Amino acid sequence: MYGEAVTSVDQPATPPGQQEWPPYHYQPVEPDRFTRFVIRLHARAPRWAAPLAALGCVGMGMAYALVSDPTQSEPDARPTCLLKLTTGLDCPGCGGTRALWYVLHGDLPAAARHHFLFVFALPFLAYLFVAWAGNQAFGWRLPELRISSKVIGGFLAVWLTFSVLRNLPWAPFTSLYV
Repeated sequence: MYGEAVTSVDQPATPPGQQEWPPYHYQPVEPDRFTRFVIRLHARAPRWAAPLAALGCVGMGMAYALVSDPTQSEPDARPTCLLKLTTGLDCPGCGGTRALWYVLHGDLPAAARHHFLFVFALPFLAYLFVAWAGNQAFGWRLPELRISSKVIGGFLAVWLTFSVLRNLPWAPFTSLYV
């Protein structure tokens, strides 16, 4: 039983003492029409299409922040964040839109007051985007920003800690409430 060669009509016998790998033979799945369409579209798209689409999404986010003016809301207005609406707690990204609004208006201290980690990460994210988009669209080779998984994990741990501390109801953590 164990260690015996499994023979099939299509495959030659495996030498004694070795198991056949992979143990099962699956038929390849034929892609559906939508998958074939996306593959054809990707093959025909110019190099600059993905960076332009990403830039359009970032631009729409910035336009939303500018047009909506998240800093001017009624004091008793219902929160738009689902977590805050249901639990009353600030979510990890709470204050990010207001911070973006202040960054776009050049007020970095006010932006940092609303979401310090967003303001801290913004230059790194901008450089990573420019390096990726420049390479994709124009073949630029900007110096690579190497961020280890330990640094990313540390940043996420700080973000999680910040998210928990800003919801604690006693001083000095109440100063983190936005």
